[in-house]
Amino acid sequence: MANAYWPYFDPEYESLSLRINPPRASVDNSSCPECTVVKVDSVNKPGILLEVVQVLSDLDLIITKAYISSDGGWFMDVFHVIDQQGKKITDGKTIDYIEKALGPKGHITAGAKTWPSKQVGVHSVGDHTAIELIGRDRPGLLSEISAVLANLRFNVAAAEVWTHNRRIACVLYVNDDTTCRAVGDQTRLSLMEEQLKNILRGCDDEDSEKVARTSFSMGFTHVDRRLHQMLFADRDYEGGGVTADQVDHTPSFKPEITVERLEDKGYSVVNVKCRDRAKLMFDIVCTLTDMQYVVFHAAISSDGPHASQEYYIRHMDGCILDTEGEKERVIKCLEAAIRRRVSEGLSLELCAKDRVGLLSEVTRILRENGLSVTRAGVSTVGEQAVNVFYVRDASGNPVDMKTIEALRKEIGHTMLFNVKKVPASRSAYKEPEASIAGWPKTSFFFGNLFERFLA
Repeated sequence: MANAYWPYFDPEYESLSLRINPPRASVDNSSCPECTVVKVDSVNKPGILLEVVQVLSDLDLIITKAYISSDGGWFMDVFHVIDQQGKKITDGKTIDYIEKALGPKGHITAGAKTWPSKQVGVHSVGDHTAIELIGRDRPGLLSEISAVLANLRFNVAAAEVWTHNRRIACVLYVNDDTTCRAVGDQTRLSLMEEQLKNILRGCDDEDSEKVARTSFSMGFTHVDRRLHQMLFADRDYEGGGVTADQVDHTPSFKPEITVERLEDKGYSVVNVKCRDRAKLMFDIVCTLTDMQYVVFHAAISSDGPHASQEYYIRHMDGCILDTEGEKERVIKCLEAAIRRRVSEGLSLELCAKDRVGLLSEVTRILRENGLSVTRAGVSTVGEQAVNVFYVRDASGNPVDMKTIEALRKEIGHTMLFNVKKVPASRSAYKEPEASIAGWPKTSFFFGNLFERFLA
């Protein structure tokens, strides 16, 4: 890496600056006729861009344009956002939340937030125990995992499941079915961990160390960011050969990513061109941040189904990317981050009264009907469980609608059941989709589940 100028910030001075110059956030609906403009000004600090983008992403807002500038000691961002229907943000509660979360109070309390009932080796989020799983994916694996939890009388209150390049990463929040509290019995937890490891080891792999890993979360991290970190640590970006993912992604989707040097300014410039989708900017900024790169300037725009994003970055030590190996690694990691969240085909949305074994029952039925889950989100609101499964045929072919009708007949009498074709681009969100009678207008994105539930 080539050296570049990097200013030194004293931690005490940074804290003083935040108190003297607290962050300011404004939501403007008058400047632009087509979108809401969110402006954020703050003293610069490591990771602040990711924090801001995370807040907007957790509200399921779509960023159509953005301008980022954080060189020196000040951070200035402008975001053009719309909701999932392609409209401005007019809800007063949402606007108040944005201004508070990105303003002085949100900035001060964010770093100090802790969760109660924290034990060594077990992360208790309120009344839930967080479990992380990663291993080699195969058809029916999610069904086997949920069956183990059901047999041991653990209730899955929420979960997020991603698959990419024949790997699966899960973050599950479980509690005891009797007490509805986090599980504190170490013997019981050890038994669950051992059984889950056995399932994850259920397929042969040359690299036995990479086959499976089960752990209890040691600290609270945003769910989506944690999944990115798990797959990145698992080196899912180093896939070889033709995978199911590559079958799904047509050549037109393949992201175009380049890394260039801007020596006179001391930056590396990362250009990303790909199909636009929700949370695209979050996935890219999250990956750059976890790879220890700092974004100093950025320009984000979308034109119909296409997105163009440009980032001016340096490594945290002030260096720019100097070798071809470094550039190639950044390109591979960003491409993997973009693809992890892409699910094309069908999504199945189910809503039913929560109970132990519900997830096990649903995933078993999906497996028995020859469907493979590529991504899933599970949440519980009150007594209702809301599950979303992105599915494809286990053989990689498009899902036969006869299979969907069979599913509807099998489970439609016990729970609300809806089928949607997954939008291929942001523009698809503007098209209203038919839903079955009685299906609630709910947002099915699962970024920061428990911060919403425990608020």
